[in-house]
Amino acid sequence: MSVQGVPSEKFGLKAVDGWEEEFNGLCDSTIATLKANEHLSLELSGESTQFMRLNNSKVRQSGTVTAGYVSMQLIDGDRTATMTVPFTGDRDLDRATVLEGLNDLRQELPQLPADPYVVLPANLGSSRDSHGGKLLDPDQVADALLTSVQDIDFTGIYASGAVVRATGNSAGQRHWFATETFDLDYSVIGASERAVKGALAGQAWDQEKFESQVRRSRSQLVTLESQPFKKIKPGQYRTYLAPAAVTELVFMFSWGAVSEASVRQGDSALAKMRDGRSLSHHFTLVEDFTQGTVPRFNSLGEVSTPEVPIIVEGELRNTLVSTRTAKEYGIKGNAASDWEGLRSPRIASGTLAEADILRELDCGLYLSNLHYLNWSDQPGGRITGMTRYACFWVENGEIQAPIQDLRFDDSLYNFFGPNLVACTDTAEFVPDPDTYEERSIGGVTTPGVLINDFTFTL
Repeated sequence: MSVQGVPSEKFGLKAVDGWEEEFNGLCDSTIATLKANEHLSLELSGESTQFMRLNNSKVRQSGTVTAGYVSMQLIDGDRTATMTVPFTGDRDLDRATVLEGLNDLRQELPQLPADPYVVLPANLGSSRDSHGGKLLDPDQVADALLTSVQDIDFTGIYASGAVVRATGNSAGQRHWFATETFDLDYSVIGASERAVKGALAGQAWDQEKFESQVRRSRSQLVTLESQPFKKIKPGQYRTYLAPAAVTELVFMFSWGAVSEASVRQGDSALAKMRDGRSLSHHFTLVEDFTQGTVPRFNSLGEVSTPEVPIIVEGELRNTLVSTRTAKEYGIKGNAASDWEGLRSPRIASGTLAEADILRELDCGLYLSNLHYLNWSDQPGGRITGMTRYACFWVENGEIQAPIQDLRFDDSLYNFFGPNLVACTDTAEFVPDPDTYEERSIGGVTTPGVLINDFTFTL
């Protein structure tokens, strides 16, 4: 099938045309009502999304969602209060809703405790960033996804369209970010209900790339279905982690690792690196905004540099420092989000060619996915979790059998430290497919990694 993405005419950025003007007008009209000692920040999060839910290679639900929310932060003296209200794009309705919310915040503020580290709005300059895409025409989606998978159980969700982020404040600062993207989160499921999971995302639909990925998933499913599960005893094994599995480990860096506040409070998994501990020279982690999948500005409208190196060749270069943390500890911030988590992480590629992965693995485990991760010893950087989906036992550089699910428990100071053998020479963008409350943006760009002595406990 030769369907390719095209500039969208039916939805996407056209569906949110006028939102930028309306949001800026909403900021101006609301700020004009502020009292002498009041400061206000507003943040818009919105989308125009076509979605399609698939099950057993059939369309089960299809539709569009156009929705937005405005988050308000009102500051008066050393007290601050927040509220989120709907954004519709209807000028009169939105302004009435926001003004009502503002009055509610005014009544709430006197009842709140003082905040010694409150951050007042500032004007550090404004920006506008818009990225058009080449997405599937809505009428072509079902054929593009399902024509080549009618003989298997293809199940998942496809979402495509425009995502908007914007901020404005009473100091006069304005930022606008809009992008057209798609993401496909799917599984191919065999007769025995074993499954292979896949994901595809970007700003331009590529039918050939999609069909190539499905062929790879089919091949893994054949191996899953044709061999009985092999039970692996607890122990340490040479292990290859595919990009989707590495992504789950990278997500953990946002749970109390790269945060400067976590370091200062004594519960960061990277605190040992602040004291001089290193990881492998193969490991480099960068907060990379150059790909344009997420805005460089945070909820306060502070703009990050295009790249923030976190760990470079195993050495800690930066943590993520919000303005609030900077104020509390008397240090310099770097426009991190208020939760000091990664927004656009990238792991640097290495030299291991994809064609050589199994040969270099030789004997051990090939893990496509991980799930249920958590810290088992956060200050020690130890993470536990489970294998999932297409995971295999390999001998003599060849896949021998699928494995029963295993629990791992190991420290990043080991598997991203001296036990990290190599990273693949290409990286994949693994999207964040969450659609809770709103469609997520961004994801992780990462290679696969080859590790010695990865520890499995159950």
